[in-house]
Amino acid sequence: MSERQPTAATVAAVQPKTATVAAAQPKTATVAAVQPKTATVAAVQPKTATVAAVRVRRPRRAAGPGGRQARVERKTLETDIRLVFGVDGSGRSSISTGIGFFDHMLTSFATHGRFDLDVRCRGDLHVDAHHTVEDVGIALGQALREALGDKRGIVRFGHAYVPLDEALSRCVIDLSGRPWLHFGVEFKARQIGTMPTELFEDFFWALADHGRLNVHLDTLRGRNAHHIAETLFKSSARALSMAVALDPRVKDVPSTKGML
Repeated sequence: MSERQPTAATVAAVQPKTATVAAAQPKTATVAAVQPKTATVAAVQPKTATVAAVRVRRPRRAAGPGGRQARVERKTLETDIRLVFGVDGSGRSSISTGIGFFDHMLTSFATHGRFDLDVRCRGDLHVDAHHTVEDVGIALGQALREALGDKRGIVRFGHAYVPLDEALSRCVIDLSGRPWLHFGVEFKARQIGTMPTELFEDFFWALADHGRLNVHLDTLRGRNAHHIAETLFKSSARALSMAVALDPRVKDVPSTKGML
């Protein structure tokens, strides 16, 4: 069981206005692209390079199938990701990360959340799987945040219990704009296929951090690592699906503060 306070990366991730301004200045990006010396300097500054490399296309927000969606292109020295996320989907997915079990989990996430999800990731798997798993979580969180826009009319809260044979997990989500992850999960196995089980927490933290979600994820019982992992992704998908649903009774942002 672990809880982590939002890091400096969280602060950067919750400043969508700055990211939007950068994304809306193609001329500046073009100038930077033809200045190899500047690019070289950026390359030796990982934090700056990572921020500059993230490209988010703002979505058209609309109710109904195929409405709220976003495309994220995120390229760093460690991963090259192209991700399309549709909130109001049918569960269609096309996933390729180079990690078989991770692909299986993301497919399950899309299926049971009724999200449409396309992911293409080329990562430095010759190093390990960490960068790929975490960066896909970052991109998915960014896409979710962009697709929801100002969150007007959403339910906001979601919860789900999901069993798989002996395993049972619970996920509770608040689209509060305040990133937090409680991860009450223990795996007896260190690895499932080619994926280390410790990376599941890193994925969900990246999703919560960059999607600006409050997530409480617990496995109440379970023995088989594969079963436990599936219940994590299925319960989080069902809880998120509930939280992002549009409530016709809610005409504004569901917060007494007037914003999320």
